Amino acid sequence: MCNPTKTQAEKLQPGDEWIADFDLRSFTKEIRELGNKLEKEQGPDDVRHLNKIVGWSNICFLTGFLTMGFGINPISIFALSTWTFSRWTMIAHHTCHGGYDKCHPNKKRWNRFKFGVGSSWRRICDWFDWMMPEAWNVEHNNRHHYNLSELEDPDLVENNLSELREMKIPLVLKYVYVAVAAATWKWLYYSPNTYKELKLAKWRREGKKIPEGVVPSDAVTIKTLLFDTCAFYTLTEFFTVVVGPYLLLHFFVLPMPLIFVGQYLGNGDMYMNAVKNLFLADILTNLHGFVAVVTNHAGDDMYRFRAGCRPFSGSFYLRQVLASVDYPYGSDLNDFMHGWLNYQIEHHMWPNLSMLSYQKSAPIVRDICKRHNVPYIQENVFWRTKKTVDIMTGTSSMKWFPESFEKQYLETDKIIEAARKMQKSE
Repeated sequence: MCNPTKTQAEKLQPGDEWIADFDLRSFTKEIRELGNKLEKEQGPDDVRHLNKIVGWSNICFLTGFLTMGFGINPISIFALSTWTFSRWTMIAHHTCHGGYDKCHPNKKRWNRFKFGVGSSWRRICDWFDWMMPEAWNVEHNNRHHYNLSELEDPDLVENNLSELREMKIPLVLKYVYVAVAAATWKWLYYSPNTYKELKLAKWRREGKKIPEGVVPSDAVTIKTLLFDTCAFYTLTEFFTVVVGPYLLLHFFVLPMPLIFVGQYLGNGDMYMNAVKNLFLADILTNLHGFVAVVTNHAGDDMYRFRAGCRPFSGSFYLRQVLASVDYPYGSDLNDFMHGWLNYQIEHHMWPNLSMLSYQKSAPIVRDICKRHNVPYIQENVFWRTKKTVDIMTGTSSMKWFPESFEKQYLETDKIIEAARKMQKSE
């Protein structure tokens, strides 16, 4: 039941030949057992590791904060940028997924239902960024992770950039567009689109009908709010609730102590120097985030899928490998600079594990994929950026997983799940 017929296998495109002999049952069993083992082993070591990463992030903040008043300088810009980057991609990311729910002793903070959510104070203290934590939790933790590379995936680059891909303009102008977007994408695209997903989820819970002509999978960006009609919220609401507090507090209130320090030191430029450094750091952290985040699931060697699948089924585990890419990994410093996004395959298989667990699991997952001939892609992040830009500009396209095999695997998932339920009932 797991292996399609030879006739189907003969229809496979070059590069897809491995699918013909792939054993979904065996692959699922190995991945599921590894995930369970990793979760059971989490404990004090994972908490100590988290504290180490939090410490590094705090050092970045202190370095940037204490130097940002002394002229526009690369030390402040890099430190502040890395602080913002690490607070999001490592600390908030894995905590909001529940990576420390079971192993961290402080359940009132390091928990997916507590960290950054519930009040403006928690947002400011835990994770203050252009995105609203509650909105990001819906968009990323739910919609993206459980609809990966489907049309319902809100982060599907090929779909979100369809307008640019189809533009009849010189390629060099498309590259300029991408460069500007890369330097601004967190507030230009990610913040408004995550807030849209939060509103959409609320509509669905309330049973509210989506207005005619509104396509839920279409991204909402700053451009949408300024020049088009947004059915989900107004520009005023977006500014007041989501980006306005961050813009005001992060860029203008945070450096205010330097007004008095500058007066004491006889340097009246310290406040404005700090403001400029903060804005330049924001551009850098956008670029850093673009290179590390946006490139995880885009490229002409990444697969797309037509139908949804059951979470943590065989199809689900397989799709996380086929639609994700890892970057070089191994050391904490290397992983810190990658934002722990160099473990995307492992993270997408088991979203609720700790950073340390992903370090442990990656070599094992790579070996499992090798045994089953599943393409496990691990490449330099800058090469993946090139591949992502090719998708964005329309010079290349993603692969579609063979439809007959996609349907076959979904049927196999049902059989595996039925067998599991029967085994539990015995």
